[in-house]
Amino acid sequence: MNNNCIKQFQGGVAARMILGSLAAFALLAVSGVQAQEKANDDREQINFSLIPPVTPTAITPPEGSHLFLVGHAFGSQGYVCLPKEGSVSWTVNGARPEATLFADFFGEPIQIITHFLSHNDDPKAPQPVAFGNATWQSSFDSSKVWASATPATTIAAGTDQSCPNTGSIACLLLTAIGTEDGPTGGKILSKTTFIQRLKTKGGSAPANPATGCLTTSDVGHQVLVPYTADYLFYRAGE
Repeated sequence: MNNNCIKQFQGGVAARMILGSLAAFALLAVSGVQAQEKANDDREQINFSLIPPVTPTAITPPEGSHLFLVGHAFGSQGYVCLPKEGSVSWTVNGARPEATLFADFFGEPIQIITHFLSHNDDPKAPQPVAFGNATWQSSFDSSKVWASATPATTIAAGTDQSCPNTGSIACLLLTAIGTEDGPTGGKILSKTTFIQRLKTKGGSAPANPATGCLTTSDVGHQVLVPYTADYLFYRAGE
């Protein structure tokens, strides 16, 4: 083997080692604290030693739920001006979420999840399937969870230390209504049972209707309102 071949071989090995190390570091960022492996399915067994926060009963997951992942979201809530009771409003439909969730890794933010509205593809999803459900998709294995909240699992911002910012979008406990493994069998999010949205900041619909939703001629106008929040993901106890 000539020197050029040796250099190419060594360079290729080095590159693969570096990429492999980066991938391993990224996986550790998902776990937050530690990952426990089981021989039968490594992808399923990313378990985490995280402590659930104290929250009001309405937005607290049921006993036996296991917190396994936390991400901080940066994104927007999208609103559409629609008719309402002879007038118009930004709040006829639920807001459309679009966000990216990050976790800290050695002090650096690493993208772990994308959050958006999408069709619920789980065959066990509630029927009829809604236009779109809130969706979270892993940036590592593309597994998904769809989830929804109800008025009973909602608290107004500014009413608890877990949701301190008055005037922001509400804090929620969302129940999984569909999941999907990643295309290669990844299950980081597909065993999710509950999601908490806490420490919201911003994201509420414009309070002043003159901001583009005043008369019927404004129907169809849209606005994106920036927000941040923490999302906490739970599985059945393990």
